[in-house]
Amino acid sequence: MTITLTLSPELEQYLIKEANQHGLSVETVASELLTNSLLARQKQAAALDMLQSWIDDDDINEQQETGQYLIQALDQDRWSNRKLFPPEGLK
Repeated sequence: MTITLTLSPELEQYLIKEANQHGLSVETVASELLTNSLLARQKQAAALDMLQSWIDDDDINEQQETGQYLIQALDQDRWSNRKLFPPEGLK
């Protein structure tokens, strides 16, 4: 596909500079930048979807058990006797 873009002088100079530094054409640099940007957005969207699915998970008991396990594991692996999560702070 061919696209015609009107670029600001600053953006045009940036693309020319990047192309010269890497020995590539301006078109190749622009295409790579667009591709990398779109791939990054896809990864972000996938991560957000996964986080939302965790938030929407209805198994509250499992979440509470996992939370308690993590608190115990963090408190057990400490050099001091002072608890990171004292029981009175969990209420």
